[in-house]
Amino acid sequence: MSSDARTRLSAWMKARVSDAGARGIVVGSSGGIDSAVVLGLAAHALPGAVVGVMMPCHSDPTDEAHARMAAEHFGVHALHIDLAGAYDGLTGDLLTAIAALPRGEFPVAPADEVDPRARLPLANVKPRLRMATLYFVANTLNYLVAGTGNRSELSIGYFTKYGDGGVDMLPIGRLVKSEVRALARELGVPEPIIEKPPSAGLWAGQTDEGEMGFTYADLERYLNGGSGAVAAPIADTITRLARASEHKRSLPPMPPA
Repeated sequence: MSSDARTRLSAWMKARVSDAGARGIVVGSSGGIDSAVVLGLAAHALPGAVVGVMMPCHSDPTDEAHARMAAEHFGVHALHIDLAGAYDGLTGDLLTAIAALPRGEFPVAPADEVDPRARLPLANVKPRLRMATLYFVANTLNYLVAGTGNRSELSIGYFTKYGDGGVDMLPIGRLVKSEVRALARELGVPEPIIEKPPSAGLWAGQTDEGEMGFTYADLERYLNGGSGAVAAPIADTITRLARASEHKRSLPPMPPA
């Protein structure tokens, strides 16, 4: 990834802000490589008009340490907003309310800690609370929210609808993970952030590749070379995920006029 890409993407972000009549950029700072890269691009685009927002929610303290490291490296303001209390209160009320429904309505037991169909509804509350938080900051400052999704994740719907998918722009949305990593090195992102295993931090020990069931390298080979570039079971899984997540990449459907 060349400095030309860094300049091009930063200029694109600056233009989006200008076109919207906004003043700056807000980035959710998770401590991961994607958010660090977007934070670096934003700082290059609009020096002094970028805010990184750290939003721990029963999170690994290392993630916040890395988020602060990225903010300091790029010289941007960093806000700390702990969402644990909001999450605990809301999910407690949600579980109490939904427990009143007949048991036959559920595909699995709501309290099942192993089946992801039971775990994901609670886990997805976190990115949706973060989306609401980022837009509060952005609306208050007349900034835009820059998302941190990359092409690899977007292609298979590996993001939460109206959570981390709820943003104003996706600066690295056309870069696969290896390109994000190369751009991170070009920007000088601290090495501990580049080398840590990618994780959405949805629950303890969660990693992107563990949840997806294949590696980012497998996914990149599929995206660049088609289904024949990876083993058949992996190709089938990626194809299925892409098809099932199409609704995440489209506006809500409407009936014909």
